[in-house]
Amino acid sequence: MGTARGFGIDIGGSGIKGCPVDVEGGVLADERLRISTPHPSTPEAVADVVAEIVGKFGWDGPVGITLPCVIKNGTALTAANIDEDWIDTDAQGMFAKRLGRAREQIVMLNDADAAGLAEMRFGAGADRESGLVVVLTFGTGIGSSAFLDGQLLPNTEFGHIEVAGRDAEAEAAASVKDTLELSYEEWAPRVSRYIRSLEKFLWPDLIIAGGGVSKKAHKWLPLLQTRTPIVAASLKNDAGIVGAATAAAQRA
Repeated sequence: MGTARGFGIDIGGSGIKGCPVDVEGGVLADERLRISTPHPSTPEAVADVVAEIVGKFGWDGPVGITLPCVIKNGTALTAANIDEDWIDTDAQGMFAKRLGRAREQIVMLNDADAAGLAEMRFGAGADRESGLVVVLTFGTGIGSSAFLDGQLLPNTEFGHIEVAGRDAEAEAAASVKDTLELSYEEWAPRVSRYIRSLEKFLWPDLIIAGGGVSKKAHKWLPLLQTRTPIVAASLKNDAGIVGAATAAAQRA
């Protein structure tokens, strides 16, 4: 019997990544393909890139796709770090048409929700069956997902809370670190301020820090000053792909 596989696509503000996934082990089953996000990142332009990635692997089954948007019933209701034309777009129907799939073969997820699902099943939150766990993904923006007793509370937008009068993403996203050329020692206080602002509203039992910057978590997690214990995401920047593929495989 072959290994159960799914296919995941993770659409971000700077890159679109995808590949087949071993959905039993929660690991990539091939070398992922990454293509820079087109500018402008309109639905049609992004759909072309997604079709290219799926086609490169010759995948003909269900596909899980993430977007940095609030997703309800397959429709994007917001657009963070992606073109505003996504707002009110039936993403599920559009991708189904572009990929030549039935609508039910396309599973749409918020990007941070997908990453959180992967971390809670295969990664740093796998042993957390009770309490409140918050997953934060630091990248072009700040994505969030929340799990109460292991169950996802979908479409949280904790990256947009106000910190010092500004959107949190504008203060503490990993892209801010890169744009301002901040060291980890200079960036960490920004992240601490953001998390402490979040802690005014929530009392998480654990925060899992993900996104591309989690690859070097040892350089900045120890610098944070917060109430909540924080650990690095185990799946790092592959979590979105794994979560999307796992959700799609469950539809097969």
